[in-house]
Amino acid sequence: MPTYIVLLGPPGVGKGTQAEILASKSGLPHISSGDLFRENMKNNTELGKRAKSFMDKGELVPDDVTIDMVRDRLSREDCMNGAILDGFPRTPPQAAALQAMLAEFHGGVDVVPFITADPQVLVERASGRWTCRGQGHIYHEKFNPPRVIGKCDVDGTELYQREDDKADTVARRIKVYLEQTSPLVDYYRAQRKLVEIDGTKSIDEVTALLLSAIKK
Repeated sequence: MPTYIVLLGPPGVGKGTQAEILASKSGLPHISSGDLFRENMKNNTELGKRAKSFMDKGELVPDDVTIDMVRDRLSREDCMNGAILDGFPRTPPQAAALQAMLAEFHGGVDVVPFITADPQVLVERASGRWTCRGQGHIYHEKFNPPRVIGKCDVDGTELYQREDDKADTVARRIKVYLEQTSPLVDYYRAQRKLVEIDGTKSIDEVTALLLSAIKK
C-alpha cells in the first residue's frame, strides 16, 4: 500500500527543508501545492488555465481545481508508493476530499507531522534572513552570518531583506497560518493521525523525529 504524508508547519519552521530531506530519505516525491500551481500555469495546461482564470480576477482557486491538480500529480509513476504533501490540504473539507481521492489510489493519509515552534522563535528565525542581490545566496544574521556585514561571501554583492522576511510581515503570516490551520490540526488530531514535532530542535533532530513518526 502507498504511504501518504501530510506535512504541516507555519512559515519559518523549516518545513520545506524537512520535506526535501524526507523525500530523499524515503524515496517519496515532495509535492508542494505552490509548485503544482506554477507548473500547470507555466505549461498552460487545462487545469492551469482554469486556476489562472480565478487568480486573474483576484479570487481563490476553487477546491475542485486544486484537487484535480493533486489527483493528476499523484497519478504519475513516481507516486506509485505514495507522496509527501505540502501546502495541501488547508481545510477540513479539502482533507475529506483528499481522503476520498486517495482511496482511488488504494491508500489514505497515514500520518500528519505538525512541525511547531513558538511564534516568537519563528519570527526571529525568518526575520533574520538576508539575501544577496547577485545570485540570491541566503544568510541569517544569527544562524549563518556573512563574514562581512551587509556583503555576500560568494560574490560580494549587497545583502538586502525581502519584504516578506521583515519581522512584522513574518508575524502576520504566522498568525494567519495558525488561525487558518487550527481546524485542520483539530481534524487530524481527532483522527489520531497528527504527530507534533518540536521544530526548535536542530535540523538533524527534527528529521529523526519525523522519520520515527512515519515508521510508527
